Amino acid sequence: MRSSSYVLPLGVLTVLLLSQVCSGIKWLSLSHAPASLHINQTQHCKLLPGMVSSQAQLCRSNLELMQTIITAAREVKKTCQKTFSDMRWNCSSIDIPSDATKYPPDLDRGTREAAFVYALSAATISHTIARACTSGDLRLCSCGPIPAEIPEPGYRWGGCADNLHYGLIMGSKFSDAPMKMKRAGSHANKLMHLHNSEVGRQALRDALVMKCKCHGVSGSCSIRTCWRGLQDLREIAMDLKIKYLSATKVVHRPMGTRKQLVPKDIDIRPVRENELVYLQSSPDFCSQNDKQGAVGTQDRQCNKTSLGSDSCDLMCCGRGYNPYTEKLVERCHCKYHWCCYVTCKKCERIVERYVCK
Repeated sequence: MRSSSYVLPLGVLTVLLLSQVCSGIKWLSLSHAPASLHINQTQHCKLLPGMVSSQAQLCRSNLELMQTIITAAREVKKTCQKTFSDMRWNCSSIDIPSDATKYPPDLDRGTREAAFVYALSAATISHTIARACTSGDLRLCSCGPIPAEIPEPGYRWGGCADNLHYGLIMGSKFSDAPMKMKRAGSHANKLMHLHNSEVGRQALRDALVMKCKCHGVSGSCSIRTCWRGLQDLREIAMDLKIKYLSATKVVHRPMGTRKQLVPKDIDIRPVRENELVYLQSSPDFCSQNDKQGAVGTQDRQCNKTSLGSDSCDLMCCGRGYNPYTEKLVERCHCKYHWCCYVTCKKCERIVERYVCK
């Protein structure tokens, strides 16, 4: 039987072959892999962008895992941009243009924005793999183990737990591979990225909670079947956002026989395992500055009544804002008809929006 190979159009290859993207997270360019690409032959690994040699080897030996990793790359981009949609830095730089050869400086330098992206990337890839085990999308793994502790009366272990153990093993093996290469940039950046990736995985471990389903006559819930499941990724991302806002600036200095990262202003204590760290301060992201990776906030939508980071005062950096109106068409006056359909009318309303000058 003759084997067939998938050939990408030249234009798509141009998008994918990004050879010089920031070493640790260039696998995120897998988000640009075409939806029609199904990884079922080892030669398909050559068509995937942004992978170092050890990641390509993992691809060849775990073909079915790659579809899940591609999904994870797309989830990182979507989740990051949603989590920071109310901030001046809105993670737009994570979506690199098709003709780019590297990430913008906000992710290529040791900034707190890079710290968040590395942590989120590490958490997301393990989260996506763990959930894929549960859903049966991966044949190499199944449900997570049943906890050893005896449940309380009225509770019993059952269901299908998220396989966090397998997710962490395979996720870290793939996402940490670029930082463990000999030529992976400066030692300080490597230490920073590895530390922040582990912070992301620790946030994932903390997000493994008990979930239960009720059983009993007429919904009495006399018995509960429970399992260990991961919280949604957006909740984990919000936890990491809090860590981003309180991240610690560090320096790379000798500690004993080797150099380590220590807090810049509080060098009497070591870096905590659960805190994000960064090496270089970020700009305020108010105005466009290509050298620092800031796209500015001009034409960004703001909230006139908010007191938070999305307020017109903070988002627009004091430059002011312009109002405009928008017509919204919505379903309204819906009625349920027996049996079984709903009819609705369409209503129009005018809303006022604001964008930064």
